[in-house]
Amino acid sequence: MAAALLANTLYSLGFVLEKRALTALPEVSIRQPARLLRLVIGSPLWIGGSLALAAGFAAQLVVYRTLPIAAAQGIFVSGLVLLVLLSARLLGEETSGRERYALGAILLALLMVVLSLREGSDTVSQDAPYQLILLVCVPSLAAGLWLYGSAERRARNRHRRPTTGVEYGVAVGLLYGVSSLAIKGVSSHLTTSGFGGAVLDLLSSPYPYLLLFTGVFGLVMSQAALQRCRASLIVPVCTTVTSLFTAVLGTLSFGEALPDEPLRLALRVAGTALAVAVLLTMPKHDPAPQPPAPAKELASP
Repeated sequence: MAAALLANTLYSLGFVLEKRALTALPEVSIRQPARLLRLVIGSPLWIGGSLALAAGFAAQLVVYRTLPIAAAQGIFVSGLVLLVLLSARLLGEETSGRERYALGAILLALLMVVLSLREGSDTVSQDAPYQLILLVCVPSLAAGLWLYGSAERRARNRHRRPTTGVEYGVAVGLLYGVSSLAIKGVSSHLTTSGFGGAVLDLLSSPYPYLLLFTGVFGLVMSQAALQRCRASLIVPVCTTVTSLFTAVLGTLSFGEALPDEPLRLALRVAGTALAVAVLLTMPKHDPAPQPPAPAKELASP
């Protein structure tokens, strides 16, 4: 639990710092990845955000070694509360009344997931068949890249309405979902006795290569999308897709059983479903600005 909350804090802080750094940079594009990387690496604020995200990744490794996938995703979703608060404070992104109600519902979902946990009684799987992992991950990566490319083509069409960022969030969320499964796989190989044996065992698995692919492409795609959209909009969409992908396909792939007790099972399933449902119904774009009220004419004497 402590590692999960720490990961939430680091991820939220990292996204906000990167967003603030990107707003001060020239427009970036995935069609010029070398230029994008050169610009962001030259920003100390962006480097700070990246270090926070890297530390969150390390904390996530600890979580996946101690909690089932479904329970971990329910806790990770709660980090969006902190993200929205930091976005409002550091980026000036105001939250509407509807978004604040949604945050309260996410907190309730977190409480339900926490109440469903019982130390020593939940199954934490350590590995999955490689063929099954590739069968799940490869089509998901292809779908994410295709969806992102489609959103880019629509955004460049001057006759189209401006993109809301939902397509970007879904596309990046699919890549990060695969990355989350790879992190789970890497964490399972770290239990091998002996450093040399653990490294050889890990390199013979698909997990480090999936992690490398999603890390490189996810970095370029997420930075271009984050610069164009509100962090408090695109990150919740991305996190929703990642959590749903990981909780459903990850639990099935790694063969982790849900709680046997009916009450704990209901709390686990309902808490995760509530968190995902709330995020799916959050506003996907900012309301249109209201035109200024016309000035009143002075009455003639």
